Amino acid sequence: MTTAGEHPVALARRGEAAYRAATRVFNLSAPVAPAVAVTARSAEEIRAAIDHARTAGLGVRVHATGHAAATARPMDHALLIRTELAEEVVVDPQRGIARVPAGTRWGAVVEAAAPHGLAAPHGSSPTVGAVGYLLGGGLSMYARHTGLAANSVRAVELVTADGELRRVDATHDPELFHALRGGGGGLGVVTAVEVALFPVAGVVTGAAFWPAANAERLLPIWRAWTARAPREVTTSVRVMNLPSLPEVPAVLRAGPVVCLDGVVIAPGTEDLDTARRQAADLLGPLRAATAPLMDTWHEAGPLAVPETHMDPPEPVPVLGDHLLLGELGDEGVAAFLRATVDRPRSALTVAELRQLGGSLAEAPAGSGALGRLDAHFAYSGAGVPGFGGTEEEIRAHCAEVRTHLGPWDTGRTAPTFVAGLEQPQGHLTSETVLAVDRVRARVDPEGLFRGDIAPGCSAA
Repeated sequence: MTTAGEHPVALARRGEAAYRAATRVFNLSAPVAPAVAVTARSAEEIRAAIDHARTAGLGVRVHATGHAAATARPMDHALLIRTELAEEVVVDPQRGIARVPAGTRWGAVVEAAAPHGLAAPHGSSPTVGAVGYLLGGGLSMYARHTGLAANSVRAVELVTADGELRRVDATHDPELFHALRGGGGGLGVVTAVEVALFPVAGVVTGAAFWPAANAERLLPIWRAWTARAPREVTTSVRVMNLPSLPEVPAVLRAGPVVCLDGVVIAPGTEDLDTARRQAADLLGPLRAATAPLMDTWHEAGPLAVPETHMDPPEPVPVLGDHLLLGELGDEGVAAFLRATVDRPRSALTVAELRQLGGSLAEAPAGSGALGRLDAHFAYSGAGVPGFGGTEEEIRAHCAEVRTHLGPWDTGRTAPTFVAGLEQPQGHLTSETVLAVDRVRARVDPEGLFRGDIAPGCSAA
């Protein structure tokens, strides 16, 4: 036990149960091993941990659910703070705002908002921590309708290196507020965010699966549709080599499949018929081309959306890669298929093209350091060692896909999609990097949080 002022905090070291709890990660291929760790449930405990780190000559690192562990720098000489604030999500339906404590999973935010006819700009998994996702930019299931999730953040509460608990927004320290939203971290320990919700009267959501042998016929149809897709629709196509596990439907275990999933949003009841027509426009030509093996697209409410993408609910070891791509055309789609389908064996469990554009291409007034994505598609590929291939085979296949998609690579990345510390990264302009660095120099002059800065996000 260590004490900062009159607030004690329980620090844990290697070999202790509390250390194992604080250092849990979702990606089992990327364990973290700080010198000391703490699970903080209040701002006072965070203050005490920062004070201890300074006294002990340690850097400070931060995580919540550990989903981004693969992009974290080594923590040998650092104190890791796991934020798990002992507070609940609070929704103000009149303002359309949710206050989300650090450590909260997206599933809890969705459940709190839904009774009010509201939805949140959440990602594809209900188990991902909302705060890190939002401040990393966030490419939500509603992204073409809402834009980057960071644009929905209305206020941030954080403890800075001096131990001060601050609440920043567009009028209170706007420079820090700007830097926090997509600036790459290293600014303090966020304890809560206020995020704008949006009305949802209903959605059409789900996933349809076909044998991967049909991908050459289906993907050009989908790609052509994306060129004229309405903003109310966000979709992705995945080539999947699913493991033979009880939770995987038998029809999907027989061999590789291609999957189309997504969400069509109806903001108001008057938009429900339009949403149905938009879903039919998307799905009709694909279903007519060849019958799906399995098709779960249906009308529902926002509570159904976090399960649409069927991300694994429990921690798994994952290796992967990510690119932001320009307009592919049929040639780009063919290159993607050559790298993922037209081969005797794949080491990747999943290879995805996620549709961008719409509101994602626009940075609204007052947006943060990252306000838009200038790309047409986000590629991500991942393999689970032992299921589809060895670590070496997965890395080699990732490199092969990167080569095939090279002509369409924008050279930029979406922070929450980056799969490894060593991969090329870049989402900020040089001017923005310098602006965020100036804020870091002001709020963290000693550089306590320097190790928490994402690659490419600081000129220091």
